[in-house]
Amino acid sequence: MAHGAHQMIDIILADGNIRKFPRGTTGLRIAQQVSMQFAKKALAVQVNGGVYDLSHAIETDATVHFFTWDDDEGKKVFWHSSAHLLAAALEILYPGVKFGIGPPIDQGFYYDVDLGHHASHALDLVAIEQKMVELAQRKDPFIRREVSKKEAVDFFTIKEDPYKLELLEGLEDGTITFYQQGDFIDLCKGSHLPHTGFIKVAKILNVSGAYWRGNEHNKQLTRIYGITFPEKKALDSFLFLREEAKKRNHQKIGKELGLFAFSEKVGLGLPLWLPKGAMLCDALVQFLKKEQIKRGYQPVVTPHIGHKALYITSGHYDKYKEDCFQPIRTAEADEEYMLKPMNCPHHCEIYSSEPRSYKDLPLRFAEFGTVYRYELHGALHGLTRTRCFTQDDAHIFCRPDQVEEEFAKVIDLVLFVFATLNFSDYTARLSFRDPSSDKYIGHPEDWALAERSIKEVAESKGLKTTCAIGEAAFYGPKVDFIVKDALGRNWQLGTVQLDYQLPIRFDLTYIGDDGKKHQPVMIHRAPFGSLERFIAILIEHTGGKFPLWLAPEQVILLPLSDKHSAYVTTVHQTLLEKNIRSTIDLRNETMGKKICDAELRKIPYILVLGDKEIIDGTVAVRKQGGGGQKTIALANFIEQLCAEIIAMGGL
Repeated sequence: MAHGAHQMIDIILADGNIRKFPRGTTGLRIAQQVSMQFAKKALAVQVNGGVYDLSHAIETDATVHFFTWDDDEGKKVFWHSSAHLLAAALEILYPGVKFGIGPPIDQGFYYDVDLGHHASHALDLVAIEQKMVELAQRKDPFIRREVSKKEAVDFFTIKEDPYKLELLEGLEDGTITFYQQGDFIDLCKGSHLPHTGFIKVAKILNVSGAYWRGNEHNKQLTRIYGITFPEKKALDSFLFLREEAKKRNHQKIGKELGLFAFSEKVGLGLPLWLPKGAMLCDALVQFLKKEQIKRGYQPVVTPHIGHKALYITSGHYDKYKEDCFQPIRTAEADEEYMLKPMNCPHHCEIYSSEPRSYKDLPLRFAEFGTVYRYELHGALHGLTRTRCFTQDDAHIFCRPDQVEEEFAKVIDLVLFVFATLNFSDYTARLSFRDPSSDKYIGHPEDWALAERSIKEVAESKGLKTTCAIGEAAFYGPKVDFIVKDALGRNWQLGTVQLDYQLPIRFDLTYIGDDGKKHQPVMIHRAPFGSLERFIAILIEHTGGKFPLWLAPEQVILLPLSDKHSAYVTTVHQTLLEKNIRSTIDLRNETMGKKICDAELRKIPYILVLGDKEIIDGTVAVRKQGGGGQKTIALANFIEQLCAEIIAMGGL
């Protein structure tokens, strides 16, 4: 590798090729040497894990990777720069505006602003969009400048911006940077686009209120959400999918299908599963339980509360006490319990409940355990963000020589779940430790070993992967599966985590073949993650049209008149005895109305029953979505239905 005297550095490109460049070269120069066409698409560069502007000078040997619009990180940089562009437009259109923070988000960006004497309801959104595009067309470069704390304070004091001054209070001299495009200057650490010209179209999506720094005791600012794109057709596609997403909103469909509800009397963020929703939950749980048994998992059950000391031992209390509900104090002195925030400490205690031998391992303990986390009121959102949720949790205790095999088996299970539920587009994100951070526990050697094992298993499975430095759990690296739904949105679903630390903290051991005590390795895994969140995503992915084996109502029976109700009851009972979820519609409505309502409820099969069906022992079958009606013997219908359900993963 290069040394200081040579004035040349080695740059490792994404394809593994190594090229030499002068010390101080920039990402842009490297991209241009790859190809001028490629350089025109590059938005930012990753250098040894950190993301930088293309103008960033690289002083040492480095591994580089370029981000374009096609990468999530590229979009993040694009939208971060767009937030600055929004602020510049606002400063021109609404003189005296003060700025809070303006980060990129999953789809677009926002900026929290104090409009002063300007009323938020009087904002001209079209004018803001037009001004953003006008400024973008100037192709102003984003210029990064390091400034002293005094210079930064003086600048924002002159601008009379209390929000930036408050942010500066938490920053140290030597770590402060400004970014400027055109006449607009902002406090920011980056990274940004080479220039504003990449931004072709802009859309303001929403305007709402937001307390400064999320504190309800602070002033309420105006939060302006927006999104930008490098071409108009991308905006058109986004707006179309946005309207589709509104139709598929899990809260809307959940209400229409009678799946779940919330009650302020019960408490915010605490979902109530209605009968049909409970059936849906149970179908998913039974599906995974049966599959886990086949794969050697043992079911366990743990309490909904645990002694505070348990979570102190695990390290969760110190790391996450702000995210937990307050301890429950008993009549006993110094005795405190907590609503269970996670299942793994309980499973560690199950492991330690008896002596273990190397012959016992691996042990795979599985539990659908409900956990409780305190989320701020403003963060709660339907089933995707709740204060209690059920994890399809399992913890595998294995010998070090079994780690890669067990990790591979877990990935196989996750992929089986995805295939069964028709999630075909996914990426495995390798979430590793940031060596510069002190938030992790354990020895660096253990982390290096764990990360190497995960990487090798992912490669052996042929997974499409990305790497996220700094996204590991505090006790170990993990693989997070990012799934793309029917609308092209990315969701994190399954997760698999490798942990050398909790067995140490709980002093877990097994007797090896040498007669000595050894520490097991622990694998945490949850293919669904949160059952509630998984169902929310599944609702939006399917639009509420669940596969037959999952549908809360699989068959609905429609008698032509009251005189047919006895036969309908017989058919209904026969279906129930075959574990087919059946309901009867006895309302005094026309047959057309009943069929229409059944379609709206997305029930897979509609059976119409009258005189002919009673005489012949048949059922007239209509499949959801049309295709006409056909008559079939009841026994044959049940046989075909059971076969279809089994083939799809049910029963």
